Amino acid sequence: MKLSTGQAASYFAKPDPDAAGILIFGADAMRIALKRQEAVAALIGPQGEEEMRLTRIAASDLRKDPALLMDALKAIGFFPGPRVALVEDANETVGPIITDALSEWAPGDAQIIVTAGALKPTSKLRKAFEGHTKAYAAAIYDNPPTRDEIERDLRTAGIQNPPQEAMHMLMDLAKNLEPGDFRQTLEKIGLYKLNDTNPLNAEDISNCAPTSFEADVDDVLMVVGDGQAAAIGPVMQRLQAQGVNAVTLCIGAMRHFRTLHRAAIDTTGRPQIWGPNRDKMLAQARRWGPQKLETALTVLADTDLQLRSAGQHAPALALVERAFIRLAMLAAR
Repeated sequence: MKLSTGQAASYFAKPDPDAAGILIFGADAMRIALKRQEAVAALIGPQGEEEMRLTRIAASDLRKDPALLMDALKAIGFFPGPRVALVEDANETVGPIITDALSEWAPGDAQIIVTAGALKPTSKLRKAFEGHTKAYAAAIYDNPPTRDEIERDLRTAGIQNPPQEAMHMLMDLAKNLEPGDFRQTLEKIGLYKLNDTNPLNAEDISNCAPTSFEADVDDVLMVVGDGQAAAIGPVMQRLQAQGVNAVTLCIGAMRHFRTLHRAAIDTTGRPQIWGPNRDKMLAQARRWGPQKLETALTVLADTDLQLRSAGQHAPALALVERAFIRLAMLAAR
């Protein structure tokens, strides 16, 4: 059975205990690992691995010894409870071994959990799980966690009913962090708020968020938005030393100015800006106004096209810096 993105999120939190197994595949190895970890933990519990109810099989080992998977499926454990046979980093080479084992699966056997990279719709391994009446297949895309997933992870970390502003800040943070880093941040927030009865707020999240070059990207964008043209050069030198990509900077700037534009044209009185820089960005939106912000977005779109052009030979970061200076001067008018 093929799971949609929404169905997959629910399934990983509460897998079918009577299923034959699940295939988890996608391009991002970290996201695959996190979903596999969640599914295994939900099936066998926190003591499952200690009680030897989890058998890990590398695809390379399975290729050398095809009997490993069938032995893990039919083995009788020393401890009661569900068992899992985990095949990691599978590909089409070991696909026939896995599909044969899946066809031999019977109630009472260990569940087969298989992780794999990106698989085409024509993949035989993928078709075997999608077509099996007691097995599932879930494609994991490079999307940030959904609101429901974040709320569930917060509950696991001990945070109940976070305020709306904190949730919006966490959703923004999830877009900018790698999945593993974001999961660790939520765990850190849980420890940070241990025995603290006050609601989760922006300061708590900022204190727990990892320090990365993204913060420096935000720094240069705030400088540009404030119209401080003279301060752009030193910040750009620091970003260049840290290896920040010009396209990343340009995309970040477009996101920043789109947010300002939405706030500038907002008529509800509740502009959707969240995070530690909220007050500064609201002030920038008022100062720029819709017309200037539309001009800024045009400048950034042109710069982005120039960066991606096949005939472009100028230093990429220099192009971005020039665009930022133009915008800062526009803001100062």
